Amino acid sequence: MSLSNTLAIEEPMNEPVIAEDKWTEVIEPKGHLFDLHLKEVWRYRDLLFLFVKRDFAAQYRQTILGPLWYIIQPVLTTIMFFLVFNKIAGIKTGQLPAALFYMSSITIWNYFSACLGSTSNTFVANAGIFGKVYFPRLVMPLSTVMSNIVRFGIQFGLLIAMILYYAFTDAYTIHPGWYNLLIPVFVIIMAALGLGLGIIISSLTTKYRDLTIFISFGVQLLMYVTPVAYPLSYLDKSKYVGFIQWNPLSPLVEGFRYAVFGDGIFNIYFFGYSILFTAIALLCGVLLFNKVERSFMDTV
Repeated sequence: MSLSNTLAIEEPMNEPVIAEDKWTEVIEPKGHLFDLHLKEVWRYRDLLFLFVKRDFAAQYRQTILGPLWYIIQPVLTTIMFFLVFNKIAGIKTGQLPAALFYMSSITIWNYFSACLGSTSNTFVANAGIFGKVYFPRLVMPLSTVMSNIVRFGIQFGLLIAMILYYAFTDAYTIHPGWYNLLIPVFVIIMAALGLGLGIIISSLTTKYRDLTIFISFGVQLLMYVTPVAYPLSYLDKSKYVGFIQWNPLSPLVEGFRYAVFGDGIFNIYFFGYSILFTAIALLCGVLLFNKVERSFMDTV
């Protein structure tokens, strides 16, 4: 028997080709504190708008009046302010009718307090969602700020309706001007300040739950050191006027009234101070939020 008949030549077997996995999402640990992944927030904008729709639909679900509460609440508050501060305390509102003064103050203040109160509970209220599925956590407080803009829009529309009513009854004369263009500026700054302070508090409440109790009445106390129920000019001769002016919310509330009516105290220097304070609060809030979201599931 020849060698060629006794030796079989083994041919290489065809190995199966393993297709390379193509991932649609790669989750990696954040390298440093400033690794914010803000582009991810934009990529998840559809989820952001979905949360906005959810918040708006769920807030007054199973209520009889529904979104009418957006109107009832500021109207009742305006009536109460009118009786207590204007009639009983005798605090004058300058050239503006008292109802317009209080309604404008309540409109912008409600937007700030809603943004602050909702975002300050982000981690605790959404721990169940955060523990099950991945998405940029910053989407949640941003959706809260955007959903509250709907509430602000309804109340601002009510304010416009009141202005037109007073104009037709000759109780107030409309003076449109360039200052009206500042309205969205003050709204955006208020939203940024509420977001910044809210996510700072939210980050701290993962360890210190007492802050959730404090925030519920802290916002109410803050309103009284902000010229919401009284004009800043009322404190001209008071020794506390400096304290009220250095409240970063005071120039924003006064500035909003100036942007709507052209009436009130608008100090460019204190306005710049409010912008600086807002920028610092928002930056510190985002950085702290970014740090806490890595390990908050261990403490919530």
